[in-house]
Amino acid sequence: MHRSKVAPTGVERRLGADELIVSKTDAKGVITYANDVFCRIAAMREEDVVGQPHNVIRHPDMPRAVFKLLWDTIAAGQEIFAYVNNLAADGANYWVFAHVTPSYDASGRIVGYHSNRRSPHRDAIAAVTPVYAALLAEEQRHARASDGIAASTALLGTTLVSAGLAYDEWVWTVTP
Repeated sequence: MHRSKVAPTGVERRLGADELIVSKTDAKGVITYANDVFCRIAAMREEDVVGQPHNVIRHPDMPRAVFKLLWDTIAAGQEIFAYVNNLAADGANYWVFAHVTPSYDASGRIVGYHSNRRSPHRDAIAAVTPVYAALLAEEQRHARASDGIAASTALLGTTLVSAGLAYDEWVWTVTP
């Protein structure tokens, strides 16, 4: 599957209020399980999803700094809640409120990650969109992706400090 050729169409797909996207990855972020809701919303067949890196559904409008925060948090053995805009294989986008947790083996070593995603409240999307747009604009000001991520991460930190909140607290302040 050539995801780099998928262009956003501007068509938004929404999860039903009672739907839940579930996926599991290995420790490197390669998808090992995706439920039928994931496949339907992402417009992909299970065989096209399993074995792919989880960023196969990354929307170009999502700031990489948010994903860096997400991966740093779960790699440290902590759970995270985050609002994420994803890109389906047909170019549609879909917003989710994600809850991602590490999975452990019997010796306590992280062996993968488990993610549940549900439909976010529209007010929450309206609240995170301008923040994400500012982060993305900061990333795009830099020629090197690593410099953009570093600058965007710093901007996110400054934004949170000025609000007097940690990221996990901020997420819940925009959640009605």
